Amino acid sequence: MKVRKAVIPVAGLGTRFLPASKAIPKEMLTIVDRPTIQYIVEEVVAAGIEQIILVTSQGKSAIENHFDYDFHLDAVLYEKKKTALLEEMRHLANLIDIVSVRQKKPLGLGHAIWSARNVVGNEPFVVLLGDDLVLSEQPCCKQMLNIFDEVKESVVAVQQVPKDETYQYGIVEGQHIRDRVIKIDRMVEKPAPGTTKSDMAIIGRYILQPEIFGLLEKTTPGHGGEIQLTDALLALSNQRGMYAYEFEGTRFDAGDKLGYLKAIIAFALRHPDIGENFSDHIKHVAAQL
Repeated sequence: MKVRKAVIPVAGLGTRFLPASKAIPKEMLTIVDRPTIQYIVEEVVAAGIEQIILVTSQGKSAIENHFDYDFHLDAVLYEKKKTALLEEMRHLANLIDIVSVRQKKPLGLGHAIWSARNVVGNEPFVVLLGDDLVLSEQPCCKQMLNIFDEVKESVVAVQQVPKDETYQYGIVEGQHIRDRVIKIDRMVEKPAPGTTKSDMAIIGRYILQPEIFGLLEKTTPGHGGEIQLTDALLALSNQRGMYAYEFEGTRFDAGDKLGYLKAIIAFALRHPDIGENFSDHIKHVAAQL
């Protein structure tokens, strides 16, 4: 079955970016000249997905507004003959069909995904976390869809991390069936040191079969009263199998201050208008250190 829908949870408070995120959703913090969430949406569009479901909460209307048509702005840009900007804003408003559902209580990532069940329906879907940006030649989401077409089962994106950092991630264990593809045997959420030999960590990209919704509904809340996605993923992998894909590209944790700054530099260096000058600036700054 073709994967047509993507779920993007954006209901979090963004406490790691306070006070900047007090009045502005963290997903609207900019990387060069566009908000973080736009890069995620553009990745989805480039992968051929037809619809996005935003899982929102109170105070997140700026995200929806960003992708909406703005008649007043359109008229101003038209009057001032800012043709390029006008075309870009119209293109933004027509990128993809976007609907929103509300996560009424902050009960974790698993609950956020479960909140989209009625819109997703009985079909496989993509989940992308707004904190994770992937810079790659082929969109990470598209890479994963190619693997899904091959294995016909759920796929999680993974990357190799230092052994002494595995405790910060969900870790997968399993057998390599070919280059970059692992048949998952076990998943461990933030394992204690010495409890796993694997260094393959799950990052914020998933393709999930719809059975995940029933499993999330049965999942017992864990730490902080939150419904953990990893618990339901493990149950799903036992029920019908699951694969991990080591994607090609560089991932940035844009929900972390240092990761966010690294993302700005990486994307700025590739920007068609400022990349060359910014590269010269970076070299100049480095020479002064």
